[in-house]
Amino acid sequence: MRTDALNIFSDASQEVKDKLLEIQTALIDGIFASSLSAILKNSNYSGSPDYGSVEFKRFANASVDTYGTARAAGKGKALKNTGKVTLNVDQPIEIIEEVNKFDINMYGETGIVEKRSKNHVSVLAVNLDKAFFAVIEGVATVVNLTGITAIEKQVEKVIQTAIKTQNQWVEGVDKSMLALTLSPEAYGELRNHLDKVTVPNVNSAVREMGYFHGVAVYENIRQTADILCFSKEAVGQPVVLEQYQMEKIGLSNDFAIELFGKFGTKAITPDLCYKATITSSSN
Repeated sequence: MRTDALNIFSDASQEVKDKLLEIQTALIDGIFASSLSAILKNSNYSGSPDYGSVEFKRFANASVDTYGTARAAGKGKALKNTGKVTLNVDQPIEIIEEVNKFDINMYGETGIVEKRSKNHVSVLAVNLDKAFFAVIEGVATVVNLTGITAIEKQVEKVIQTAIKTQNQWVEGVDKSMLALTLSPEAYGELRNHLDKVTVPNVNSAVREMGYFHGVAVYENIRQTADILCFSKEAVGQPVVLEQYQMEKIGLSNDFAIELFGKFGTKAITPDLCYKATITSSSN
């Protein structure tokens, strides 16, 4: 439950407190709507980010044994949390903007906060996306596309590499668990290819292509790699935002709008992240 609006606002009525809570909720909802990382991040953690860290669990594959093995041993196999990851929410952030009392008189305390919150949604979403995709690119395995020139075959090579992953945690990856994010250049090339062929489930009149060979596709300007293919739970990124504050700046007629928070970003399944650089397309 969030703390009530601070009494530094000239009007500390319940109406103002409720309005600030609405603005705070709209801010968080807006980030989720504007940020690609919010859609693709892993939120299956234990613990509270408010306390500084959370834990992600990743259990090893079960083994198939001959019937009677457990009875002979007197016990079953222990569930092995071999991929435990602790994520520290240790990146403090702030947005502090100064506004003149005349602006506050024009818009009202909650009005000016509501007006600025629209921009705060955008800049927060950008920063979270940059951190998210920087982590993926840092751990991703490179897929060599040498000798493949057709964009659709390049993308398919990356997908096939991802779904064939085998290790102690996975024996192949279902396409529904993957996300494919493309740079604007790679996205444009693939879309140009699709526009030239008959694809029943792709409407060339709309902006997004939706899926390519069963994998969700997103255009992404926050990545440097041409092609990224990764598990939708590859990276954790919990975010904590404090309630908006406004306080008088000493010896002036200005006020400060203040938003403080923190976040953390870390790879949870680095083995399920792949990247590639496109080569010249023949399309």
